[in-house]
Amino acid sequence: MKPVIGITCNYDWKDTVGQSSCMGIAGQDWNFLAGDYVYAIEKAGGIPVILPRMKDMSILHPYLETLDGILVSGGHDVDPRNYGARISGKCGRIVPERDAMDLAITKAALELKKPLLGICRGIQILATATGGTLYQDLESEGPYQHHFMDNSPRQYPVHHVTLEKDSRLADIFGKTVVAVNSYHHQAVKTVGKAMRIIARSDDGVVEGIEGKDAGQFVLGVQWHPEMMFDSEEQGKIFRAFLAACR
Repeated sequence: MKPVIGITCNYDWKDTVGQSSCMGIAGQDWNFLAGDYVYAIEKAGGIPVILPRMKDMSILHPYLETLDGILVSGGHDVDPRNYGARISGKCGRIVPERDAMDLAITKAALELKKPLLGICRGIQILATATGGTLYQDLESEGPYQHHFMDNSPRQYPVHHVTLEKDSRLADIFGKTVVAVNSYHHQAVKTVGKAMRIIARSDDGVVEGIEGKDAGQFVLGVQWHPEMMFDSEEQGKIFRAFLAACR
């Protein structure tokens, strides 16, 4: 039996999501997900299922117990109030309903000791859920370069990431430097006691974190390996995740 992987999705109360695609009508809210996440899990040998935003997230908890792993996907900025900060003018659009959904699912996955992979927003949610903090905007809050590189194809590597030698990522890739894409302006600032930083970009931005409990696969990456669909190397992340889920 292939492992069943729950993937968190985007949520938006704006009916423009449906109307712009000629699917919906005025007044509808939307749960949706980029296909790259689905295809990456399928290619690695898993069965992807989309986890919707529910008004009562506790109802979803028993279902999470039946899943073999959880993937927290990318999306809007995380509300700084979730990590004890005041929202600044540099923070992008926030969706409180999705924050509540992702934080509830992440905390449940950790409690249930399910393999957990966080991508882009997912690494930020993982850090937030475990007591860490974020930069609301890298360029204005720190000595960092522009990291939202939408002037290149989504699968195109634009900078290098250096991995800690004793990290899960170094084991996955079999080396300590990898080339990645980049589509973010927020990033992890600090991590809680249960997590550790295992990867940074050339200019020092946190690009990877992992759980300190070696018995549970808990990994977050700031780049988008699911978008790098033509990279055999980046596919190793999903194959390692699926191996843990089995």
